Amino acid sequence: MPVKKKAMKKAAKKATPSTTRKVSARAAPRRRVASLAEAPAPSFKITYATLAIPSDELHIRYEVALGKVRESLGETIPIMIGGQPRYTERTFEDRSPIDTDWLLGIFQRGTPQDVHDAVAAAKAVFPVWSRLPWDERVRILRRAADLISERAFEIAALMSLEVGKNRLEALGDVEETADLIRYYCDQMEANDGYIRPMKQESPKHHNRSVLKPYGVWVVISPFNFPFALAGGPAGAALLAGNTVVFKPASDTPYVGYKLYEIFRDAGVPDGAFNYITGSGSEVGDPLVLHPDVAGITFTGSYEVGMSIYRKVVASTKYPKPIILEMGGKNPVIISRHADLDRAALGCMRSAFGLQGQKCSAASRIYVERPVRDAFLEKFLDLTSKIRIGDPTQRDVFLGPVINRTAYEKFQRYMEILRRDGVVLFGGNVLTDGEFAKGYFVEPTVVDGLPPDHPLLQEEMFLPITCLVTVDSLEEAMRYANAVDYGLTAGFYSNDPQEIQLFFDHIEAGVTYVNRAAGATTGAWPGYQPFGGWKASGSTSRGSGGPYYLIQYLREQSQTVID
Repeated sequence: MPVKKKAMKKAAKKATPSTTRKVSARAAPRRRVASLAEAPAPSFKITYATLAIPSDELHIRYEVALGKVRESLGETIPIMIGGQPRYTERTFEDRSPIDTDWLLGIFQRGTPQDVHDAVAAAKAVFPVWSRLPWDERVRILRRAADLISERAFEIAALMSLEVGKNRLEALGDVEETADLIRYYCDQMEANDGYIRPMKQESPKHHNRSVLKPYGVWVVISPFNFPFALAGGPAGAALLAGNTVVFKPASDTPYVGYKLYEIFRDAGVPDGAFNYITGSGSEVGDPLVLHPDVAGITFTGSYEVGMSIYRKVVASTKYPKPIILEMGGKNPVIISRHADLDRAALGCMRSAFGLQGQKCSAASRIYVERPVRDAFLEKFLDLTSKIRIGDPTQRDVFLGPVINRTAYEKFQRYMEILRRDGVVLFGGNVLTDGEFAKGYFVEPTVVDGLPPDHPLLQEEMFLPITCLVTVDSLEEAMRYANAVDYGLTAGFYSNDPQEIQLFFDHIEAGVTYVNRAAGATTGAWPGYQPFGGWKASGSTSRGSGGPYYLIQYLREQSQTVID
């Protein structure tokens, strides 16, 4: 049933808040804090750049939250349709990649009927939610962003357990979600709800352009950024006045459920945001092919994204917006005029952050021959110091890969890379001691592949990066662009002319020069719009940028004559 405006306002008021490697030891005991309320708040704004700042405050709050999260694990979580919990005949277990003995929760295997009911619920509430004044939607979504920040440490702790993301990257993921929503609210306010007067043929003619929502929007999110790449597009869709059916990745349903709780508690009405879990064949396909779905946002692999695109185009009666955010095979180019310390640090962070499981990971490094040996020495030294282990521990940088499929894929890739190239560092799976029950692999650096090797073209989505020595920047640029993807790219040089050459010729949607915090990674809402060219995306309108929100709106021209 449609939700009445009075009920919506009431809900909003109620809302409350190998080669040598270093393996981590258990974190040293710290001052115990009984609750998050007693822990000091961080004295700086959390972004991917500021997370490098040492902060005992941040770690204390994380550890308190981790203890609280561990106490609540193992619950059975329903799907949520029209605000009502639903339990299905079949379920699946969500286990941690850190230790597969850790049961995080039990989740429902949705069915095509559940999909139909979720779309129907979203369609039923659309007339009320879409006609709510845009500034009221802004107020509710800003409340959601604030709730995310209030619960950031607990969500981050759960994310570390579910994804294997280290504590700092997990906190960045959560806070990025809040800032994505805030940025879209800023955009809505700056554009006055996207209602603009147009030219008049005469004083009696009154023309205006109005952007309006589409209807029911599907959001399908990936495992690697299970909050930002779910809450960002879902928040934009809701803010625009659409209603949402959300399907998280099957590896990260728990973090997805926490997003549902955020929107519910912020005052988003029952049915405006629905949460459904299950397989791609039983839930994903029926969702994207449902005739009452007006728009789709999918983030994931190129293969799955293009499959969705083709299926929808072949089945729909009329065109509908499909926002695909897909993979990358991201290059870094290092000039002979580069600051090599900065380049080595930026490459290490981007190649191995989140175990290389980022569409923006630095997977190809092209270095000019005169500085190749000096760069490689610095890069391998930093790589050798990476701590591997349980990512909930303070000093661990590299956790496990997401699941057995990724773990086995790593081994298959290494057979090829050892055959066709030279492994300079890493290349092994870790199976002893604390690694025995998880999916741990070493950060890996490979040299000697021919420039046209298939694994310099294919996205591996693992902590593997390949080095190629070049004789000129023109050669490096040619290799960098000779792939189907065009998501991110990095460049290191202190020569202004070389920097301009890079910007003029690189085929990528997100570009960085001389960035120590990450050669190809680390975009933040309002600072670096994140969207790809070529096979990396369908619209090239970057999330966290000024043109993203309007993709969830369609234009209506309105003319009144006196």
